[in-house]
Amino acid sequence: MNIVIAIIIVLGVAVGFLIFFLIKSLAAPKRVEVLANLLKNGKVQTAIKTAKAIIAKDQRNAEAHYYLGKAYLAENKAELALMEFKAVNQIGLIGQNIPESDFRQNMAQLYVKFGQIEEALKEYVLLIKLDPRKADNYYWAGKLFMERNRSDMALNYLRKAAELSPRDGKVHYELGAMLYKDKKSSEARAELETALKFQPDNAQAHFYLGKLQKDSKDYNAALASFEKAQRDAQFKIKALVERGGIYMSMNAVDKAIPELERAVKAITDDGNQDALYARYFLAMCFEKNRELDKAIAQWDKIYAKKKNFRDVGEKLSQYQEFRADDKMKDYLTAGQAEYLELCKAIVTQSMALQVQDMKSLPNGCDIIAMENDSAKWRNVRKMPRLIRFFRMPEMVDETKIRDILEEIKKLNITRAVIITSSGFSRPAAEFADSRPVELFGKDQLQNLMQNVELKGTSPKRR
Repeated sequence: MNIVIAIIIVLGVAVGFLIFFLIKSLAAPKRVEVLANLLKNGKVQTAIKTAKAIIAKDQRNAEAHYYLGKAYLAENKAELALMEFKAVNQIGLIGQNIPESDFRQNMAQLYVKFGQIEEALKEYVLLIKLDPRKADNYYWAGKLFMERNRSDMALNYLRKAAELSPRDGKVHYELGAMLYKDKKSSEARAELETALKFQPDNAQAHFYLGKLQKDSKDYNAALASFEKAQRDAQFKIKALVERGGIYMSMNAVDKAIPELERAVKAITDDGNQDALYARYFLAMCFEKNRELDKAIAQWDKIYAKKKNFRDVGEKLSQYQEFRADDKMKDYLTAGQAEYLELCKAIVTQSMALQVQDMKSLPNGCDIIAMENDSAKWRNVRKMPRLIRFFRMPEMVDETKIRDILEEIKKLNITRAVIITSSGFSRPAAEFADSRPVELFGKDQLQNLMQNVELKGTSPKRR
């Protein structure tokens, strides 16, 4: 009798546990369904509290972790969302009450957001297996392979994305940008033009198309492309620097300066590479226009941020005298009429020669001069010489030495002098060494100018 009673009690307890777990298993989907409905109706805070309560009782409730992650996403709490989705991944059970495609899509985008490229790629490869006809997964896989510098893999995935979604502008843009970086210009241009056909406001596509147009010297088209690219704040400085650079290539410095000044005005970080180039090109334009105060101001700002940026240190050293020597400043910055009078004064006052003729040159002038009438030279045949002045930042090269030697042959003059505010390249100095031309660099020019006195205002020459 006691044995029968014991058996009945054991069976009763077993049935009780069975009923408890059955009720629990039936109740769980209802609780999960409640979470889904709360999110659907925009009751995010209630969904978060409910999901946390479920997890407090059952840490391995994958559905609760999943919906808690979705709720955090709705509140832009990406880091917390990723933690919950990772918990789902560890527990498993994906694909039962948790839609796998949606789950992996969220995981992939969160991994991208936090720069976990390898993990994101794994998710997109799984998504492609789940749905091999969805173009967006191929697009992201291709984009991420590009970030890993695997252009071979990126090309395959992006081409597949373009095949599945031929009217998707962003896919064609990524293809175009990748092909541009791989120096496949014609293919890149075709893809970028296609991208803009479907996304006319894609600033990045306009920018890269402008780069290709500039490379092929299609300057007017490039200017138009960079004009459109700068409408995006992210590309404004880059595009303005490119426009300034094009005008410089076209020798239109007066058009380049406003573009580069706009770029400088838009700078928010002086150490940024684009900011450095904006200031550098603007300084080049000011230097070309002999506005050296303005050029030096830009070089100073570059030097403060990056001392070894291109030749900025050399430029500041080259124009060091400009700050301390007023006469050198006059030589470098005077208008052309005043500059001619200054060169004439150097010849007559410092070199004690008599000017016979003079003419303007780009970045300088030519003066033909002879010895003065003095007792020393009275019985000696006076020999004319050609004196060529330069005020340009570049070193005088061998070509310019050859040019002046050709010129004195034409003029039937036996000797020449070159005077420059910069210096001479080594080949130029070696070439001139055994030829009838004297070279006066920056230091000699400064010495010559010490004896120069200009009185009054020089008359303007026509």
